[in-house]
Amino acid sequence: MAESSPLSSSSAFPSLAVATSSRLAVTLNSFPVAPADSRSHWSTVHCSSHFLLSACKQEVTRSPVELSSDGVRAEMGVKTGLHVWELLWSPNHRGSHAVMGISRQSCPLQASGYNVLIGRDSQSWGWELKTNQLWHAGQSLGPYPGTKKRCHSETPLPIPERILLVLDADAGTLGFVVDGSFLDVAFKDLPRGVELFPAVSSVRGGSSIRLRYLNGATRDPPVLMALCGHSIRQILGQQRETQMDKLPLPPCLQHYLLSTH
Repeated sequence: MAESSPLSSSSAFPSLAVATSSRLAVTLNSFPVAPADSRSHWSTVHCSSHFLLSACKQEVTRSPVELSSDGVRAEMGVKTGLHVWELLWSPNHRGSHAVMGISRQSCPLQASGYNVLIGRDSQSWGWELKTNQLWHAGQSLGPYPGTKKRCHSETPLPIPERILLVLDADAGTLGFVVDGSFLDVAFKDLPRGVELFPAVSSVRGGSSIRLRYLNGATRDPPVLMALCGHSIRQILGQQRETQMDKLPLPPCLQHYLLSTH
């Protein structure tokens, strides 16, 4: 996966993490695709006119327009497979009603006033970052993460800049990874066999959101080499760089274990 910032010792997210499937674990620990991949592009068509796209189409910035809620979708959607995108959105540039999630192609991308736009209708599913609330069909579905480890009456968790969006189109689920921790499924029973797009909406002028497609997997189980490599790296942990040469493995396999994220 792409480089991540060092975790803060005070981060609340590791304690809220849930176990991932081997398919997701291998995907998260695989090399990301090239940054210029077209799946990292925001759409120039499915975008509010109040969003400005960068030349590379990987970043959008909302214009300082009042009383407007504005959204944008990725240029490419998916119908099958497990997929992981990285979104970078500074907490200082979110304001209220900062939402990320997924949408179908017919989800509206502009509305008057200040609203949760992604999740406002039945064609989109959104996580509002400031309040931690999940939204779909105009209804709040409760806080996320909402595990038993966290009391629902607690104040919302501050969400850092980097968030991974995990869409399993085969299983019909959407979840998020924060601070290296998978926070469980946020939405399930998503429509199958229809194109779903990463999407965001904002009401704050100057909000800049960067998108990058990291990796994906088919519905087939991971290959044995990837599973074994993941298990070895988990056991060695952060010591693998200093302990790898002690393993009874040929240099090519040691290099594989060191070079895979």
